Amino acid sequence: MAAMPRRRTPCTAALTVAALLAAGCAGPVRSATDTPVVAHGTVRIAVPAETPSFHPYSAFGAGPARYAYDSLVNVAADGTVVSGLATAWRADPTSAVFTLRPGVTCSDGTALTAEAVARSLRYAADPANQLAGAQAVLPGVPFTVTADDPTGTVAVTAAAPHPFLTRTLGLLPIVCPAGLDRPQSLDRTSAGTGPYVLTGYTAGGPYEFTRREGYGWGPAGADTAAPGLPARIVLNVVPQEATAANLLLTGGVEIATVHGPDRARLTDRGLATADVATIVGLTFFNQRPGRPLADPALRRALVAALDRQGLANVAVGGTGRPAGDFGAVGAVCHAELAAANLPAPATAAEALRAAGWTRGAGGRLLRDGRPLRLRLITSPDLGPTLPSVAELMARSWTELGADVRLVSESLPALVNAMYRSGDFDAVVGSTPGFPLPVGFVPFFSGPPPAEGLNFAGVTNPGYDALVAQALREPDTTGCDTWNRASAELFRAADALPVADGRSTVYGRRTTFATTFGGALVPTSIRLHR
Repeated sequence: MAAMPRRRTPCTAALTVAALLAAGCAGPVRSATDTPVVAHGTVRIAVPAETPSFHPYSAFGAGPARYAYDSLVNVAADGTVVSGLATAWRADPTSAVFTLRPGVTCSDGTALTAEAVARSLRYAADPANQLAGAQAVLPGVPFTVTADDPTGTVAVTAAAPHPFLTRTLGLLPIVCPAGLDRPQSLDRTSAGTGPYVLTGYTAGGPYEFTRREGYGWGPAGADTAAPGLPARIVLNVVPQEATAANLLLTGGVEIATVHGPDRARLTDRGLATADVATIVGLTFFNQRPGRPLADPALRRALVAALDRQGLANVAVGGTGRPAGDFGAVGAVCHAELAAANLPAPATAAEALRAAGWTRGAGGRLLRDGRPLRLRLITSPDLGPTLPSVAELMARSWTELGADVRLVSESLPALVNAMYRSGDFDAVVGSTPGFPLPVGFVPFFSGPPPAEGLNFAGVTNPGYDALVAQALREPDTTGCDTWNRASAELFRAADALPVADGRSTVYGRRTTFATTFGGALVPTSIRLHR
């Protein structure tokens, strides 16, 4: 039995990517169609970016992990926890026990044991392994793991209270021993108990998964013998949403997610749909030492200068709604917090004066004779409207007197700037956020990369104190405390969610269910005539 140190993670993940591992915490949304199902078919799914690694605990492998790996529990449409690899479980704020389903096998045919599950949990939590995707979903407290193979039980003991042990530990994909013996192999092959096996990898895509026969331990006992479940799933890399929409209409793919204006031309085209709540334009401000936005007065001034309604309109490509929380609508403890706690627009000039900034020649902001220079970055890979959102932000700050350099990056370059070089002052992304408020904690507190996930260097004692209190309050009884903690972040202008957005997962001749964030439930997919 080995103790797990407090989590430390490498500088290789972004919030927008790591959140995918936690996507099962909210219940699925199901699409619908009426035609007969097809046996032994192939479903092609458009994905917006290539997957450099299919390691289920890496930043980029977190999303596709659901095809080849299972978790101990799953979440039903009504938000209740249902079976996965475990058929029984119990938890309190400092411990959790899972009883495994008998007869579960890994993709290589070996039986899954309690010790194998415990080994996977230990591996995921070990800071020496630098598994950013896994660390984003595991509880942020030290824990120990024990296993009893004769009874099939896995027991976890946390060193400090954590209110969501079942919905964190229980939703981590479990890697089988063959994969743990050769972890480097997980980049291109799979070693899980899931309904599919990764059987084809091409650099830049496509990626192919093949259905396992005899599988019967999916969510609430789902199996691969169900009529219409595809024999193959192929992930095709389609970076442009307009192209993905065209492929849906012409039969080039069966499933695709569309966020922006192209949704309009997919309406009333006979496609199955599942709507997904998102946050568009979740913006972080770099507070690391030496960066100008380490000054809270300057952050508040820049936020106060923004036209939040105008930004929301641009973010959704129409009439938008300024976001009220850091997580999307439907997340646990979601509340309308922004309007009451963000700096008021009229306070921008006052905040600048308080921070020691004055206007020089040409209206440029100066302090101690030095101009205010900001590097604002975003990536169209995270949403087609984000460059326009960032452009409007840059225009507002330029009018205020800042010298703003606007940079549109690829997703890997954006992640590199956030977690390696730190060369940014504000970064604009899109995400469903986390379904649990505890998921945000390592991004708003704790050490920066490479010791943690706090890439913006946020230091907010009020937030930290309230989080410490909320961690002692079981499950949703702590929502009021979690929301007070988030209010502290808004008041300090530590981050800014721009708009409540909505994307849609479309299916041509398919039906499916999605979890929080739009992740497909593999055993729910059906191909129809």
